[in-house]
Amino acid sequence: MTTELHILAWTLVLALVQVLLPSVLRSRETGIGYNGGPRDTPAAPPGKLTGRLMRAQANLFETLPVFAIAILIAHLAGREGTLTLWGAWLYVVARVIYVPLYAAGIPFLRSLVWLVSLFGISLVLVPII
Repeated sequence: MTTELHILAWTLVLALVQVLLPSVLRSRETGIGYNGGPRDTPAAPPGKLTGRLMRAQANLFETLPVFAIAILIAHLAGREGTLTLWGAWLYVVARVIYVPLYAAGIPFLRSLVWLVSLFGISLVLVPII
């Protein structure tokens, strides 16, 4: 298995962590009775940290399919190389850094890190376009 595919696998682990974090916090906010029930009535709005983690998760899920498909195309086409490797690393490292920045409410730097992740996807796309 190539390094790019390993990085993709670790990105999927990150995605699972980003599903779990807001879920655990939300369960603490609403209580186990509400979460275990049918949720027929609306819950209170999420807390500040929970909301930030939910938005960070949604943000990851906007770019993850593009990243995953680009990595898979590069692999299947035999186009993996220096650009795809750098791109994969930039994407996953930026996405890991993005979570605590968003959770802490740090503006601008968070957006810069997001741009780095998009640049990483772009590097993966260059050899396959």
